[in-house]
Amino acid sequence: MMFAAAGNGFLHGFRAPLLTALIALAVTWIVTPYVRDFAVKHGAVDDPKRDDRRIHREPLPRWGGIAIYAGILVSLLAALPFAYPKGNPFPTYLIGILVIGAGLVVFGALDDLHEYKARLQLLVLLGAGVLVQVLHSTHSDRVQIETLGVPLTTDHIVLGLAAIPLTAIYIFVITKTMDTIDGVDGLASGIAIIASGTLVLIAVYTGHPHAAIIAGAIGGASAGFLRHNYNPAKIIMGTGGAYILGFMLACVSIVGALKTAVAFSLIIPGLVFGVPIFDAFFVITRRLMSGQPITQADKRHLHHTLLKSGLTQRQTVWVLYVAAAMLCIVLVMVIRHYGHA
Repeated sequence: MMFAAAGNGFLHGFRAPLLTALIALAVTWIVTPYVRDFAVKHGAVDDPKRDDRRIHREPLPRWGGIAIYAGILVSLLAALPFAYPKGNPFPTYLIGILVIGAGLVVFGALDDLHEYKARLQLLVLLGAGVLVQVLHSTHSDRVQIETLGVPLTTDHIVLGLAAIPLTAIYIFVITKTMDTIDGVDGLASGIAIIASGTLVLIAVYTGHPHAAIIAGAIGGASAGFLRHNYNPAKIIMGTGGAYILGFMLACVSIVGALKTAVAFSLIIPGLVFGVPIFDAFFVITRRLMSGQPITQADKRHLHHTLLKSGLTQRQTVWVLYVAAAMLCIVLVMVIRHYGHA
């Protein structure tokens, strides 16, 4: 039943996701300064003089995604065996998410150094979206959007073979928009905290404790990184950080929200990831109207627009934090009021 209590004992309520989040927060908080030194040593530094899109004034180490991934991985390895002492703490789909996620962190770190073309990034992210669909232990925990709800009805559309490309495109969109919105200190990590917190709520209340714990790890790692990434930032997450957050959030949203709240499958992404999705739509529309390629980087993002209006970096991120939080609150209220199994 929707919003039924999930699990027994340790898994009841929010204790397991909260514990996982706290471990992830602590690990990422502690590891990030070491990753910062590591990035500087290997030349993974973002130079603000490279183009006029950069907002920061001093060179900043990138590769924060390594610390974020470390927090997620360590917290799940530490918490899940206690959450599932007699069950399977690491289902196949979760192992797949973590392995593919590690690959994306490595690819993102290399991209920070070599700046791969958009076509290669597209292929890698779509490939990750396809690959993660084949790694599952049961049909119910498969990372795949198998049905879509018909708005204003109780009917469902069974996607069949179309589920594979649609899921891959969904994962690509969420992952890439998390990357493109990462343009102001603390913005992407703060949005990830809000999105993961919402997914924890939905997953716990709909009886998906595994998804809730994974979302808790993502939120905790994002919070630990935000300690070093909030303005004035000492490090940025880089492509690898945005990719691991976007990819894992997309996967968890499929397992922990889209599969259960099928009737709301079309509005869940638009509310959980509303700010980065709208930002991408906003930018692409403006580029098309000006006759520019949609992949050409520029200063047309929401955060650039808010900064041009006179807001500071901190004011800008808080405006977008509030917008993201309001959308997520609406989603939770809608599912709680209208949802059913």
